[in-house]
Amino acid sequence: MDEKLAVTVCVPVKNEEKNLARCLEAIGSAFMQVVVIDSGSEDATCSIAREHGAEVVHFEWDGKFPKKRNWCLRNYVFQTDWVLFLDADEIISPAFIAEITSVVKQDRVVGCWLNYSNWFMGCELKHGDKFRKLAFFKRSAGEYERFPEDAWTHLDMEVHEHPVLEGPLGEVQSLIEHKDYRGLKHYIGKHNEYSDWEMRRYLWLEEADLSEWEGLNSRQQFKYKHLKEWWFAPFYFFVTYVAKFGFLDGVIGWRFASMKYRYFSDIRFKILEAKS
Repeated sequence: MDEKLAVTVCVPVKNEEKNLARCLEAIGSAFMQVVVIDSGSEDATCSIAREHGAEVVHFEWDGKFPKKRNWCLRNYVFQTDWVLFLDADEIISPAFIAEITSVVKQDRVVGCWLNYSNWFMGCELKHGDKFRKLAFFKRSAGEYERFPEDAWTHLDMEVHEHPVLEGPLGEVQSLIEHKDYRGLKHYIGKHNEYSDWEMRRYLWLEEADLSEWEGLNSRQQFKYKHLKEWWFAPFYFFVTYVAKFGFLDGVIGWRFASMKYRYFSDIRFKILEAKS
């Protein structure tokens, strides 16, 4: 591509030396800006970013709003309105770049849902509950949702928060490959942190105004309404493994669905413990 696409790619990182090079190699030189937002990596993450031509911006969270993505949206000097947020374990394709080029040129939407091919324990999951995020949008259309979580979270980046945008949304069909090379130990550790966050958000929503519930999408409303119920974890297992044909992925499909069963069980037990 001779002309760079008017999109800024933002890659929030911490200790991502095992993943980052593949992510940046796939990004290549197609975009006007590529910025890596680092929060104190102690490995070779920053040097890898610079070797691949990315700008490195350092972020130190003070425990309050904004966290990493919103901080970047508010403080980085952008040359573009369109921004694409990628995790270091996400790899885009030429087909994906071509599709978002068309989105930018047509200028009919303010953001797009992105679809992902998920890998688990070294194998691609072709079935089950599909992973999607709203991670490509115009900065002028909004930012990530905010919760009063200063007193109860140590996650310095928006993980489960979604962008709140004003305007029509589209969808990019070309898949982003989601493939983490840090192994199951890291996966379990991160999901233990995420289950803490989900528990605390559940407890906050119990006391929140109705307007906070109305701001959730239908899937979020269903989840937070029923997270405490005994049947929620087996329900999710059934949906992803049976109803959405996760069993066709063989033993890896079983293991992935089982880990999700464990994740939602962990959230429920943490809720029950907090309320006891």
